[in-house]
Amino acid sequence: MNPSAKGSSGGPKKSRRPSLSILDRFIVTQMGNSFLFGVLVFSVLLVAGDLLFQIANLVIDKGISLGVVVRLFVYKLPEVVVMTLPMASLLSALLTFGRLSSQSEIVALRAAGIAFRRIIRPVLAASVLVSLGAILLNETIVPLSNRAAQNIMRYEIARERPTLLREQVFLRDESEGVLQRVIYISRLRQNLGTMDDILIQEFEEGAMKRIVSAKRGIWRDGEWWLEDGKAFEVKKDRSVKLLFAFARQKLPLQLGPAEVAQTSQRPAEMSAWQLWGHISVMSKQGADLAPLWVLFHLKIAVPWACVILAVLGASLGVGPQRSGAGVGLAMSVLIVFAYYVVMSFSRSFGEAGIIPPVAAAWLPNLIFLAVAGLLVRSADR
Repeated sequence: MNPSAKGSSGGPKKSRRPSLSILDRFIVTQMGNSFLFGVLVFSVLLVAGDLLFQIANLVIDKGISLGVVVRLFVYKLPEVVVMTLPMASLLSALLTFGRLSSQSEIVALRAAGIAFRRIIRPVLAASVLVSLGAILLNETIVPLSNRAAQNIMRYEIARERPTLLREQVFLRDESEGVLQRVIYISRLRQNLGTMDDILIQEFEEGAMKRIVSAKRGIWRDGEWWLEDGKAFEVKKDRSVKLLFAFARQKLPLQLGPAEVAQTSQRPAEMSAWQLWGHISVMSKQGADLAPLWVLFHLKIAVPWACVILAVLGASLGVGPQRSGAGVGLAMSVLIVFAYYVVMSFSRSFGEAGIIPPVAAAWLPNLIFLAVAGLLVRSADR
C-alpha cells in the first residue's frame, strides 16, 4: 500500500513541472503572435499618421526621387519600431489573456491551484527581453538611423547648405575601442575654421589623467592650434593640479572644420552612454544639466514600459469584460496615450527643475506599475 501511495503522491509532483513548463510555452507562443501583430499595426498607424503623408508630399509636390524616399523610410523605421514595442507588449498581453479568460482557461488554471502571479510569470520574462532589445536598439541602430534620416531631409531634400555655426559640439576620440579623449567645443565656425571655449579630457587606461582648456582654437595649415589655454593634471584622488599655461599648443585632432561639424552629435541623437559623457563635459562648463539628465534617464526608463504595460494588459485581459481585437486595440491606444501624456508633463517638470530628473523620467513607470500591481492583486483573489 505504501509503495503505491508513494507512487501516486510522487506522480502529480513529477507531472506538475512539465505542465507548468507547457503553460509557459503556450502563453509565450500566444503572446508572440499578438506581439508581432501589434508591432505591425502600430507601426502602420505611426507611419500612416506622419511619415506616409510626408513621403507622398515629397514625391508628388517636390519631385523627390523614389530612391531617396525609400532610404528616408528605411532610416526612419528603427525609431518607429522601438516606439511600438511598449504598445505591442500591452496589446499582446491584453488580447492573449482576454482570449484565455473568455475561453475559461484562466478559471481552469486558478481551479487547479495556480495563482495568477504564477500565470503571468512568462509575461514578465518575455517583456523583459523586449525591454532589453529596445535598449539595445536605442544604443546602437536608432541614433545612427536618425542622423542619416535628418541628413537626407536637410541636404538632399531641403537642399540646405551645412550650418556654418555649430554650438555645443561634442567629440569622442577613440583608438581600437579605447577612449583617448573627449573634446567639447562651445562654438565652431566651420567657414572660418575657428573654435571658442574648448575643453579636452584626456584618458589613460579608462581613467582621466589630464584636462586642457583653451579660449580659442584655429585651423591652420591642416592642423588645429589651441590658443590662450591651461593644462591640468587629474590625480588619483580626483583633485586637479595646474601644470602650465600656454599661449599656443597643437591639438592632435585629425578632423578638419567640416568633418568636425559633420561628426558632432546633438544630445537627442546620442545613445545613453554617449550622453553620459556629454553631461560630464557640460558639468565643467556650469551649464544647466536638468534637461540633459531628464533625457538620459528617459532613454533608460521608457524601454522598461514594455514590462509594466505587459503586466497591466494581462491584468486587464482577465477582467469580466469580453472584448475582441478591435476593442483591445482601442484600449491599448488609450492606455499608451495616457502613459505618454503623464510622461510629457513629468518631463516638463523635470526640465524646469520642479522635480528631480530621475523622478521625472521614472514617474510614469511608477504610476502605471502601481496600477498594474493593484490589478494583479485583484485578479489573484
